[in-house]
Amino acid sequence: MYPKTIEITEVGTRDGLQSESRFIPTDQKIKFIKGFISAGLRRIEATSFVSPRAVPQLADAAGLVSATRGQGAKIAALVPNAKGAARALEAGADEMVAFISASESHSRTNLNMPIADALKAVEQVAQIADGGGRTFRSAIAVAFGCPFEGDVEPAAVSAIAGTLKGMGVRTITLGDTTGMASPRHVENVCGRLLEDHPDLRLTLHFHNTRGLGLVNVMTGLKLGIDSYESASGGLGGCPFAAGATGNICTEDLVYLMAELGIETGIDFDGVVAVAKEMERAVGRELPGQLIRSGPRSKLHSIEAVRRAVG
Repeated sequence: MYPKTIEITEVGTRDGLQSESRFIPTDQKIKFIKGFISAGLRRIEATSFVSPRAVPQLADAAGLVSATRGQGAKIAALVPNAKGAARALEAGADEMVAFISASESHSRTNLNMPIADALKAVEQVAQIADGGGRTFRSAIAVAFGCPFEGDVEPAAVSAIAGTLKGMGVRTITLGDTTGMASPRHVENVCGRLLEDHPDLRLTLHFHNTRGLGLVNVMTGLKLGIDSYESASGGLGGCPFAAGATGNICTEDLVYLMAELGIETGIDFDGVVAVAKEMERAVGRELPGQLIRSGPRSKLHSIEAVRRAVG
């Protein structure tokens, strides 16, 4: 019923930290990434080569990439345009990711351009990645719903995917940017893409804004989708999208997969340890569940429990 194995991409140092107002030191971010690698994560979207003025938290993108590549995991970077792609290439990013919005309103808010122009920018990034011998993939933001326009038609998402496929893209991430997806939306959008583009590999990127993140993962698994993105501790949210909150949580996702008997190659205790470090770094309690409760195999002494006696 489900895939036997799945790939999990960690996005904590990119999507997770991008909205944090307090700058997290680069050496701390490097420590996080090395912790992810030690825990078994093999693809990490480490940062984004956006303008430092737009997202100050990611101003250290070049240094972060150069310090973490070649250590056992593919280090990917989000790039918005050709200038960002050139910087990512120079820093040595293993993979570039360029995104497009599924709605015109979000495209103009997040990229300052209509979808047609954004597609041209993606094509330029693809050419730079290919010319530099780097792998390339694309992402479609607000694929399951736009905070400005509401539901997005599956046909519109499929049309964008078809254009990206024409550029040579073979892996597309569908982003639930503000957590508007429900199992019905996942079935409708992913079902349409799997039917129209069976040669594309889909990755799903859910946010837990309305508490349905892992429910949507279950729906994706039933459709046979075997690639997901998550953030340590449940950090994250797009700073340019109204109502955006944290990603689905990496350690919670790893735990769910273990309970389903699905292999991830990731050590649960290892990712929990990094989540606790990230929680200390941002200075507040993170929304992940397993960071506090531990797995169900964690038992407690009867003597340590308060008795219901009067």
